[in-house]
Amino acid sequence: MASGSGIEWTEATWNPSTGCTKVSPGCKNCYAETMSRRLRAMGQPKYRRGFKYVEHPGEVDLPLSWKKPRRIFVNSMSDLFHEDSTTAFTARCFDTMLRADWHTYQVLTKRPDRMAEFSGMFAEVAGCDIPGFVWMGTSVESSEFTYRLDELRRVRCMTRFASFEPLLGPLGRLDLSGIDWAIIGGESGPGHRPVEEEWILGIIDQCKRQKVAVFFKQWGGPRPKSRGRRIRGRTYSAYPRYSKRNPLRGAGLDVERFELVRPGRRRKVPARM
Repeated sequence: MASGSGIEWTEATWNPSTGCTKVSPGCKNCYAETMSRRLRAMGQPKYRRGFKYVEHPGEVDLPLSWKKPRRIFVNSMSDLFHEDSTTAFTARCFDTMLRADWHTYQVLTKRPDRMAEFSGMFAEVAGCDIPGFVWMGTSVESSEFTYRLDELRRVRCMTRFASFEPLLGPLGRLDLSGIDWAIIGGESGPGHRPVEEEWILGIIDQCKRQKVAVFFKQWGGPRPKSRGRRIRGRTYSAYPRYSKRNPLRGAGLDVERFELVRPGRRRKVPARM
């Protein structure tokens, strides 16, 4: 876990699992893959398997040791809903979020179908939807993947967000119903694919009309801060309004009731690069 973060829209990162698999064009220049290789070369035990998906049970309770409230990006180096994630492990992570409810959690996935499936199990076990202080989000990098917003709307939760980063093309008309927050950003790093102003403004305009809070993270470039984060003379740094109520305070999750199987028996969807 990192007590600070260079990611503008969060305050800390927590990685109970590491590693991932590329599933769409937004994954092409994955910063987490590059960082994993670097950390492996440095001899970091957590990354000895490079970018292969690995669960780290010893990391699950770490948010409980942080007493100062903060926004925590869950799995900046992985995806909690990866095809190889186990239901029991994911449930343990959510149990920690419920017990350390003074924090706000930002859970982002490119697999919102699996997120929705897990949320249904959560609702059955807990008797309620995922609370508002656990934000559930998905990434949409191009118009080909706007269907992920439909899958996100199926997630049993109170706060939803969409990350339009790296933005690789115009998204066209968006249905943002049920979405509370939008992150927008261009790609950065070696081989970055440039973003166009009109693509960004198109999303901002639709967010305004549909009353969705907007956070414009970066233009991108060779480095994340190459072109800053102002657009047309303005900085967008809004966050969603959400409930901090925890209906399971003092109880947590009955993790043993979750199936000890992988969260998803559907066929794996081939990566579209």
